[in-house]
Amino acid sequence: MIYKFRIVSDEVDNFKREIAIDADDTFLRLRNAILDSVGYTKDQMDSFFICDEDWSKEKEITLVEMDSDSDQDIWLMEDTQLNELIEDEGQKLIYVFDYMTDRCFFMEMKECVPGKNLKDPLCQRKEGKAPAQFIDIDEVNSKAAAAKAAAMGDLTLDDIDEDFYGEDGFNEDELGDLADYDDEELR
Repeated sequence: MIYKFRIVSDEVDNFKREIAIDADDTFLRLRNAILDSVGYTKDQMDSFFICDEDWSKEKEITLVEMDSDSDQDIWLMEDTQLNELIEDEGQKLIYVFDYMTDRCFFMEMKECVPGKNLKDPLCQRKEGKAPAQFIDIDEVNSKAAAAKAAAMGDLTLDDIDEDFYGEDGFNEDELGDLADYDDEELR
């Protein structure tokens, strides 16, 4: 049996990959096929998550065992065949490729082809450029800190760089003057 997965990213709109793989193959081989299709290195910690219909994570399939004292089942990529945890078309998965910033690909099994086998995984469709495998953690932290400070009111307009509000920019005149409002309107 062959499984066909569609892979998309919430970081890049036109990014899409479709991977065909034998149902008896392992999550490790699926991982490697994904990483090969996007040109990422294979030296990072990553995990698959089997998800429900609302993309809530249910079961984790890890590259290496991290917590042997856990009462939960531990699924390792190299030991777990796809058909052990995936049975139906439409099954949703998340593949977290960057643990530091929780960046991931969203996956769905789009088709199950019974009666056929596939020796090696195959990338059948490759659209768009994949997001960068690594992003500067300092940049992520500074933007998160700036957003938090802005929400808390600790940030001045001088502290916000030109990219903070996205492509549309920020027009201070659109806010108006708070003195134009009475206390009732501001509550």
